Amino acid sequence: MPSRSSTRVVLQAVQDLHAQEQIVTRETLAEFTGLKLAIVDDRLKALIDDMMVIRVNKGVFVPADQHPPARPMTKSLLPDGTVNIEIGDHVLILTPKEDRMLASLQASVMMQTASIELGHQAAQANGELNARMNRLERLLVRMGEGK
Repeated sequence: MPSRSSTRVVLQAVQDLHAQEQIVTRETLAEFTGLKLAIVDDRLKALIDDMMVIRVNKGVFVPADQHPPARPMTKSLLPDGTVNIEIGDHVLILTPKEDRMLASLQASVMMQTASIELGHQAAQANGELNARMNRLERLLVRMGEGK
């Protein structure tokens, strides 16, 4: 039973992190779930074998069941103040008040999107900083060997 429980925990973590547009790695999963890396690795292997998780890159995972591709969207502001929102083949015609109400409903999603982007930028900066530190450490080791 513990194996099944940890499998569900890892799968849910993969889905949650992916839904938040976070990069899902075994290390991220271990930190997120509190499980040991060996357990995370074992559960990821089982989830991949069961086709519930996909390895998209070395060490990067996504849930197998994903939403269909996003449809094209446009928002047009018309001279009379109404707003047309087109999502795929669907068109919404909103009054100015309805547009403001929809915007307030979307505010939390906009905040989440900004947070996701900041997280991606921080991860990239951290990766670049780690690469520079590794190069510096190798250089210092080589300099120390030359003495």
